[in-house]
Amino acid sequence: MTDTVFIHTNAQQMVGAIVGRHSLKRQASDPESFEVRILKREDFPVFETYAGRKFLRGGGWRVWRNDDLQSFTPLRFAPPQVMNYQSRAVVTDPDVFAVGDICELLKRDMGGKGVLAKPRPGHKGVAEYIATSVMLMDCAKLTHWKMEDQFEAMFRGELDYEDWIILANQPEGLVGPLEECWNDFDHLGPETRLLHNTKRRTQPWKAGLPIDFTTSLPLIGKIIPGASIRKKGKYLRHPDPRQENLFFAYLAECLDAGELTEADVRKEMAADHVRHDALEMVRKAPSVDSILSEVEAA
Repeated sequence: MTDTVFIHTNAQQMVGAIVGRHSLKRQASDPESFEVRILKREDFPVFETYAGRKFLRGGGWRVWRNDDLQSFTPLRFAPPQVMNYQSRAVVTDPDVFAVGDICELLKRDMGGKGVLAKPRPGHKGVAEYIATSVMLMDCAKLTHWKMEDQFEAMFRGELDYEDWIILANQPEGLVGPLEECWNDFDHLGPETRLLHNTKRRTQPWKAGLPIDFTTSLPLIGKIIPGASIRKKGKYLRHPDPRQENLFFAYLAECLDAGELTEADVRKEMAADHVRHDALEMVRKAPSVDSILSEVEAA
């Protein structure tokens, strides 16, 4: 089976996923050596089955909302089963864009590990938090990953979402570290291989839109287990103009290649999935090559 990069998403982030797919193939040294597949939350009926029901997260109970910006996150555990537990796979969020060559990651020595992902020591008060927004997977070593079964276990109180999402319940020795450059959080530098616009409020294609994500509910500086609220306000512009320009330069290439049409973008603008000046931003964006040359020279 051909090695595959999976981008997991929902309708709200579909444009990001398509742009991410384009960037992966564009920047690859051997684009025919791997496939890119988009896993869309709306294509998995299990999410509708549990919509509006309570699941375990952070030691408390929270209501599952399919309209949340990140309702696709359980799908990051689906690729091994989709691949029939064969070959290698990479999974990324839909706000991850290739700057370097994904073939380098797919072909790397995994040192016998089943998963490589970026560690985040001290994040959210957890000593060894694992960022699963980008993972390299040896699918044959992950036969215990069955996304729908694990998703359903959260609603029975048998699996905490927080433990699942940071790989806290994996067998010892299964998970190894991935360098920061392969999941570079809102940083675009010469060493960046995969740029991750992870700060939701400043995602470049969302500026000016009403916020459509939930966040943990604070209480006197602490987090109430399981509680959440819908954030108010609007998305902000990304503080790094180069990252904003890069997204719209890639989007311009998608339009030129017919991977998206202007009608598609206008539809996403009308749905408040993409900022309302997106086509104007496309027209103003420098070329991808000029942006990356500027980054290399910095």
